[in-house]
Amino acid sequence: MLEDCKSALERWGGVHRLIDRWLDERRELLVNFVELKEACDAELEAVSKERIDAFSELLMDYISAGHFEVYPQLREEARAFDDDQALTLADRLLERLELSTELVLAFDADYQSPGRVRQHIARLPAWLERLAHGLTERFSLEDQLIGRLHAAHAPDAARQEAEARSRA
Repeated sequence: MLEDCKSALERWGGVHRLIDRWLDERRELLVNFVELKEACDAELEAVSKERIDAFSELLMDYISAGHFEVYPQLREEARAFDDDQALTLADRLLERLELSTELVLAFDADYQSPGRVRQHIARLPAWLERLAHGLTERFSLEDQLIGRLHAAHAPDAARQEAEARSRA
């Protein structure tokens, strides 16, 4: 049993670091979001394409990291632990995450060129409100994924489960 815990630590410790890095990216994204919103509130016409691009780049990087790095690793971990319930939950949550991904892609498309920024600058505050709602739901869904697909299999959880079984 102890050896299983050790191999789980070795195998899934990298996933933990990946999630930590991704959550750090989330914090950076949120700080940038608040700064962009404050800039819009202060003087919308003064918001530069560069500022919008910086936010959009962080947003796209965060979404991409989830889809191409984090979610597959979480699913792989659940598969390795034969956690079919977690995989079923993941399928449902990932389907719901697609809605906010589409929202992010639409935002990026609306502000991809200087001409489009000029054309859509008046809608930026409304866009940010939509993104705030979409990202709030997204973060909640992602937290559920992490909690069910990773935290349940984390080395501490595995060690506690092994100790409980050995006492029984």
